[in-house]
Amino acid sequence: MDRNGSFPANIVDVPSEPGDALAGVTVIVCSSCRDETGSDAHPRAGALLAEDTRRAASGQDIRVRTVECLGNCKRRLSAALLRDGCWSYVFGDLETTSGPDLVAGAKLFATATDGLIPWRGRPDSLKRGLVARIPPLDLLKD
Repeated sequence: MDRNGSFPANIVDVPSEPGDALAGVTVIVCSSCRDETGSDAHPRAGALLAEDTRRAASGQDIRVRTVECLGNCKRRLSAALLRDGCWSYVFGDLETTSGPDLVAGAKLFATATDGLIPWRGRPDSLKRGLVARIPPLDLLKD
């Protein structure tokens, strides 16, 4: 947030260090998501969620990136968790304050030996907000 109380158009990613398990997980937040009223006000609710996630990830090796649209508009505030060679997850029905939940999910994901975010220990918002689980390409069969 700048001194005028607005978010910069281009928010810099939280850096990650190679070699750390958390460095392999990326949180993607839909920055264009609107709040429940559908307002066009700026900053958008998605941008607020992205900033909350960045705050929660501060000092940790979790990459937080934004995208203009995850195409999950009916489920409002949306985010995804990705990890190379593992299943990817899309979540909806999040709040602007769900950043700590996304970071907690990223930590669980980083330590999962089977490439799946464990159900036990997952924050409630990531249990009830699950939209899709997408397999890695090498797991697909013809």
